[in-house]
Amino acid sequence: MITFDDVKNAEKIIDGRLHRTPLVHSKTFSDMFNADVYFKMEIFQKTGSFKSRGAFVKFAYLTEEEKKNGVITASAGNHAQGVAFAANAYNVRATIVMPEFTTPAKINAVESYGGHVILKGSSYDEAHDYAVNLGVEKGMTFIEAYNDEKVISGQATIGKEIMDDLNPDVIIVPIGGGGLISGISFAAKSMNPNVRVIGVESEKADSMVKSLKEGRIVSYTSNDTIADGIAVKYPGNITFEMVKKYVDDVVTVNDEDIAYALFKLLEREKVLTEPSGAVGLAALLENKIDVKNKKVAIVLSGGNINFLLLSNIIYRALEREDKLIRLEFKLPDHPGIMIKIVNAISSVGANIYHAEVDNLKKNTPIGYQNLLFTVNIVDKKRINELLEKLNKLGFEYNIVN
Repeated sequence: MITFDDVKNAEKIIDGRLHRTPLVHSKTFSDMFNADVYFKMEIFQKTGSFKSRGAFVKFAYLTEEEKKNGVITASAGNHAQGVAFAANAYNVRATIVMPEFTTPAKINAVESYGGHVILKGSSYDEAHDYAVNLGVEKGMTFIEAYNDEKVISGQATIGKEIMDDLNPDVIIVPIGGGGLISGISFAAKSMNPNVRVIGVESEKADSMVKSLKEGRIVSYTSNDTIADGIAVKYPGNITFEMVKKYVDDVVTVNDEDIAYALFKLLEREKVLTEPSGAVGLAALLENKIDVKNKKVAIVLSGGNINFLLLSNIIYRALEREDKLIRLEFKLPDHPGIMIKIVNAISSVGANIYHAEVDNLKKNTPIGYQNLLFTVNIVDKKRINELLEKLNKLGFEYNIVN
């Protein structure tokens, strides 16, 4: 197990080389939850996530022989970038094995830091196994993503910074393999044993919750989650023991709630996180954690998001808030009919975001048009006004979910 001296040494190693990220107060969410809410902005860290902290500390302890032979790791994103960035700073060759489904943006980011990328396997675990075996074969040092005491001591610097800046009642942390929350909880409890540390997982990547419940390390329910940064099949043996000792509770949230939390951060705080980074706020929005009258620090662990996913998240969140509605019509193919629909939409202050005509759909009668309007609208009240007007026009339509 790490010591608090390890955390202080880690702090010295990264001082001046990585950012001491800000702890930002949120009036919006403080008012919403009747609490004093702060966000620890690891999205502003170099490489866009907390992972560079642990990687920098791990590299500081490599021997000259290990540096000469190079390092290898496996990651779907943030850890890969952290290792590549640290390797570049220490002038060490880094090989990064990434799953074959990894987005081009993440591959390009790793390569931009000087990492040599190998795409292998259909999952992180397959990539991990390949990287371990290749490392043994080539004599390279494998850099664990989370189950390593040096890496954990690097992540623990986040907990020390939070305690130095705020000394909150509650700290809320995303959980993947457990390295981040192990480090934060250890540092925080070392400085104030009364602080509560609560972890949040995706309900589909729930290996820590399941392991704690069964008292042994077991795998997650599924890796089919948008929070790919925390979709780790098993906790580490080191992190599992540390979570049992230092973490007060672990809760889960679903993908819809993660996406909505990401949207609310963007809308209200003008802050962009990746899905994994938004799970802490998702837990509050879904009343999974009671923070009333408490001073709360929520760790936003990373901001490296797929922009196509982001566009979908925004779209879905607008639908959830009744600010976007899709209306499908089957209209007689006569001049002047479409303008009646358009006028009804504009009369309630709504705007047509997208319009599509598809007369080849099998269920469209001959002599009719199939139209799909995506409409940006103010709120539920205006939607009801629009539907009233459309009903009076007498045209057949469906609300498309």
